[in-house]
Amino acid sequence: MAEGEGNRLSRITTHIGIALRSQFQQFKRTQHYNLNTFRQQPLQEISGSFGDLGTLLPILIAYTDKNRSSHSGIDLSSTLVFTGLFNIITGLIWGVPLPVQPMKAIAAVALTRHFHKEEVASAGLFVAASIGLLSATGLLGWFNRRIPIPIIKGIQIGVGLSLFSYAGTVLSKSEQYGWEFSDMHDPIVFFAFLGLLASMTFRKVPMALILLFMGIFLALPSLIRNSSALSIWRPYTFIPPFTSFVNEGISAGLGQIPLTTLNSIIAVSALSADLLPNVAAPTPTGMGFSVTAMNLVGCWFGSMPVCHGSGGLAAQYRFGARSGASVIFLGLIKLLLGLFAGRFANQSFQEFPNAILGIMIFAAALEIANVGETLNTIGARDLTEGKDGIITALPRANQTDGEPGEELTSEMRTRRWTITFVTAGGILTFKNDAVGFIAGMLCHCSYQLHDRTVARRSQREGTIRLGDEGGRAPQAGAP
Repeated sequence: MAEGEGNRLSRITTHIGIALRSQFQQFKRTQHYNLNTFRQQPLQEISGSFGDLGTLLPILIAYTDKNRSSHSGIDLSSTLVFTGLFNIITGLIWGVPLPVQPMKAIAAVALTRHFHKEEVASAGLFVAASIGLLSATGLLGWFNRRIPIPIIKGIQIGVGLSLFSYAGTVLSKSEQYGWEFSDMHDPIVFFAFLGLLASMTFRKVPMALILLFMGIFLALPSLIRNSSALSIWRPYTFIPPFTSFVNEGISAGLGQIPLTTLNSIIAVSALSADLLPNVAAPTPTGMGFSVTAMNLVGCWFGSMPVCHGSGGLAAQYRFGARSGASVIFLGLIKLLLGLFAGRFANQSFQEFPNAILGIMIFAAALEIANVGETLNTIGARDLTEGKDGIITALPRANQTDGEPGEELTSEMRTRRWTITFVTAGGILTFKNDAVGFIAGMLCHCSYQLHDRTVARRSQREGTIRLGDEGGRAPQAGAP
C-alpha cells in the first residue's frame, strides 16, 4: 500500500512538473512576442498604449474632481500605482494589449450619489468576489459556450455605438485650454478628425501619440500657471465598514456584474481572437480571475475598481498596439506618475482638452463597431468555409441556426443580423448591457421556438398522412 501511495505521489509530482514547464515555455514565448513586436514597431506600440485615454481620463477626472463634492471617491496616486502594476502584469501574462479600465456602472452610481472611498471600495470588492465565484465554479466558461455568436457581436456593436454617443457628449463640453480664447474647439476637432481619417490609410502613423502631445500642448499654459510640486506616494489601507458592503456595495455592484461578465470578460476574449487571430486569446475564466485579483488587491488601498473592456482593447488596437508591450509601457508611465507625481497627474488630467478625448473615444467606437462585419463570414467563431467556398456552421453548443455543417442560407443570415441588432438596440435604448443581452436571447429563443414548432407540425402532418395511407391500403387491394 505504501508503494502504491508513493507511485501516486510520484505521478502527481510529474504532472505538476510538466504543467509548470509548459506554463514557463508559454511565458517565454509571450515575452519573445512582446519584445519582437516592440522592436519592429516601437512608435505604434507606444501610440497604441495611449489609445484608451478617452475612456480612462473622463472617469478619473470625475472621481477626483473636488468641485463635485468635498471628498474624492478614490485615491488617485493609489489608482495610478495599482492600475500601472496591473497593466504590466497583464501585458506579461497575456501578450495582448488588454486595457485596465474603470468599472463604469460603479463609477456612475458613485459619482451621482457622492460615494466616499469606503463605499466605492465596497462595491469593487463585491463585484470581485462575485466574478471570482463564477470563475472558480466554471460558470463563466459554461456561460461563454452557451451564448450565441450574434449576441456577442451585438454586445460589441452596442458598446461601439454607445461610445459614439459618449464621444459626442465629451465633444459638446465647453473647452478652456488656458489660452485667451476658447473658440479653438471646432478647428481642433476638425483637424484631429482629419488626422484620424488619414491614419486609417497610413496605419503606421502613431495617431494617439500625436493627439496626446497636442492635448498636452493645449493644456500647457494652465499647467505652467498652476504647477504643483512633486508628491511621493504614501500608501495606506482601510477596511470598509460592514454597512458599506450591505448598503452601497451591493446596490452599486449588482449593476456592474452583468456589464463586467459580458463586456469585460466574454466580449474581450472574443474581440482579442477577432483582432489578433495569431495570438492566443485570453480565456473567459482567465479574464474572470484577472478582474477578481485586480480588485481584491487594489480596493483596500483606495484604488478605483477596475476591469478589462472591449472598447479599450479596440482603442489600443486602433492606434497601433499589437502586443502586451504597449500596456507594459503604459503601466510604467502610470506607476511613475503614481509614485512620484500624483498631484501633477491630477492637475494634468483636469486640464486635458475634451476635444482630443472626444476624437480618441470616436476612434475606439469605430474600431469595436467594425467587428460586427464578420458576423456572417468565416471570421465568426461559429462558422467555417466548407466545400466550394460555401460558408457552413460549426458544431458549437451556441449554434444560432441550422445543424453543424449546414450551409448558411439567406434566411439564417437575416436571423443572425436581427439578433445582433436587437442586442445592440437594447444596449443603446436602455444604456444597459444586461438588458441588451436579455433582448438578444429572447430574440434567439423565439427563432428556435418557431423552428421547433414548424418541425413538430411537419412531423405530425407526416404521421397523419402515413396513417391515412395505411388505412386506405386495404381498400385499394379489395376485389
